Amino acid sequence: MCLGRILILDPGEVFRQCFQTPGDRCSLGGSSACTTPAAAAKDERSSRKGGILLSTSRHYKTKPTHGIGRYKHLVKAQEPKKKRGKVEVRPINLGTDYEYGVLNIHLTAYDMALAESYAQYVHNLCNHLSIKVEESYAMPTKTMEVLRLQDQGSKMFLDSVLTTHERVVQISGLSATFAEIFLEIIQSNLPEGVRLSVKEHTEEDFKGRFKARPELEELLAKLN
Repeated sequence: MCLGRILILDPGEVFRQCFQTPGDRCSLGGSSACTTPAAAAKDERSSRKGGILLSTSRHYKTKPTHGIGRYKHLVKAQEPKKKRGKVEVRPINLGTDYEYGVLNIHLTAYDMALAESYAQYVHNLCNHLSIKVEESYAMPTKTMEVLRLQDQGSKMFLDSVLTTHERVVQISGLSATFAEIFLEIIQSNLPEGVRLSVKEHTEEDFKGRFKARPELEELLAKLN
């Protein structure tokens, strides 16, 4: 009895055979001569660039990416803000027989820009002449109202308001022999409209830097 051979094909293999391109069929058949022009050109391009493609690799895959985008380590850490304590009165230098102690140079004017600019000039002059400048500060602004009497009657009305600006340059260690020369220099360059006065620093001058609080003073007076 002779049995015939039955060919059983995989459905997936049949699907691939049906939808293959001519170039793929030639490669499956093992024929080196059966190639299409497009496949030959593709193989030629691959052979030319083969060295470059083989040497190309993703180096960043081996490097860690944590920390990318973080910048806090680049910013300098800020020191915590110190709390403002109570202002204490510093000991006053009374000076010696050969030099003055702490002197206050008061510059007063109705024009704020004029008083500020001349205070800056005096400060720079002291630095140029090697005179120690303790500090330079502004005093509280003072306001004065000018009242005018009417031509007829005894009632007064507001005519103008004068605002006084004062700047203080505090120096120390001024020698007695050079003090006269220094005062002559700043007096000769004194602009019009600025009043100059020089006096020794006292504790009352320090307290005068702060604005008065009448409400608080009234409450303290009631408690006492």
